[in-house]
Amino acid sequence: MAIILKNKHSLKVDNFKFKCCVGKNGISKGKTEGDNKTPKGDFELENLYYRGDRLNKPFTKLKCIKIDKSMGWCDDTRDKANYNKLINTKKKTKYEKLHRNDSKYDLIIPIKYNWKGKKLGKGSCIFLHLTKNYKPTAGCIALCKKDFLIMLKLINPKTKIKIY
Repeated sequence: MAIILKNKHSLKVDNFKFKCCVGKNGISKGKTEGDNKTPKGDFELENLYYRGDRLNKPFTKLKCIKIDKSMGWCDDTRDKANYNKLINTKKKTKYEKLHRNDSKYDLIIPIKYNWKGKKLGKGSCIFLHLTKNYKPTAGCIALCKKDFLIMLKLINPKTKIKIY
């Protein structure tokens, strides 16, 4: 099973086609931290993180983890040990806050870009997450909640995402 992003406006999973949005500066093989580009390539997916205070645990074969206020994703290019990893926000390092006031991260799946053999500055915090307006992202891929929930029913821990 694969999620296929063939262009910056549509994501295909099985026979389903979903409207989506990607990084403000498009899709690139040469992704760097803060360039607002979505990385090109084939990647594995991580777990599903969700806001249990806003919605029930979704139906999916992915491992589900409730997001709490102390969760962040390290984007600090000076922190080799924690870069591009889930961290506790009490650490003295830069991070993307997962427990947000808006609903973008009510459901997120980290894309395993720059994961194994990670390189500082090559990019972090690349997620599948929610959107209400399909405005370009900072490098992630975003879908509306209804489509995200359908996608969750179709994918499993072995699903990969292909970004072209």
